[in-house]
Amino acid sequence: MKKVTGLGGVFFKCDDPEEINNWYAKNLGIVTSEYGANFEWRDVDDTSKKGNTTWCTFPKESEYFNPSTKPFMINYRVDNLVALVEELKKEDVTMVDEISEFEYGKFVHILDPEGNVIELWEPKGNFE
Repeated sequence: MKKVTGLGGVFFKCDDPEEINNWYAKNLGIVTSEYGANFEWRDVDDTSKKGNTTWCTFPKESEYFNPSTKPFMINYRVDNLVALVEELKKEDVTMVDEISEFEYGKFVHILDPEGNVIELWEPKGNFE
């Protein structure tokens, strides 16, 4: 089973998200909304399919990356989150939460061996 299909997003904590967002906009042209910046792309095997990769800042007090103490989180796109979670549980991978479903896809969070939180995302709709 193909597990990771691409990079869904890069998220990091900073002292002042608004200031950092402004710096990136001014110096690197990364314009953000309340959900960060989205970089759209097309699937190499089927160019009719669009996808995106999100870049987003969080306040350093954010608990969204918990239980990791690291100031960043990577989001990986996957094809079949339910099947992947079953495989990960068999391998005793630490599950942070249960699968959540939203209009833009399914999510779950796991920990790698060094305590980095990883967000797994099975996109749907306009995000596939």
